[in-house]
Amino acid sequence: MSGTRELFGGAITTTLPKTLIDASDFRQVPDTQEVYVSPTSGISVIVEVLQSVAATDLREAAGQHFDALAHDNDAKSQIVIETLDMPNESNGTTPNPVVLYGTQLVQKFNSPTTDEVRILLALYRVPDKNVDLVMTMNVPMTSADGGAVSEDDWGTARDVFNVAARSLRIVDYGLFA
Repeated sequence: MSGTRELFGGAITTTLPKTLIDASDFRQVPDTQEVYVSPTSGISVIVEVLQSVAATDLREAAGQHFDALAHDNDAKSQIVIETLDMPNESNGTTPNPVVLYGTQLVQKFNSPTTDEVRILLALYRVPDKNVDLVMTMNVPMTSADGGAVSEDDWGTARDVFNVAARSLRIVDYGLFA
């Protein structure tokens, strides 16, 4: 069962499963992020307010954010599978996102093996505020810590992400002041 979640004090809304837990309830989360985690797997959803990257082409900009995420994750390898424009039916109140699907191989917790993490990334560019609003979903397909999901669960996760990406609304642009 999904419902509307208010992010950043209600300045942004999106539809997410009610089972996802707000990570700020049990750990510190930066003011520029909202983080939700699955109680039954290693899946996480992060919405982050970032300064716009230099790329003016939004597909290229999404790739730059994916590369930055790979760098932050210390990924051993990364590949972009697909990048596409996604209409969000907001009638222009929220930018249409560019969505990127990719995979990263990440070595965690001093593990001798790498985890395969599928990344779904939606980029909403807010040019007059010099902001890139980025939503990512991390879906571990293999995981040393047991948080991996099945191919069927991957399909469900991708559907959840697509609903979240289409439903995300920027309600109060004052968030980016």
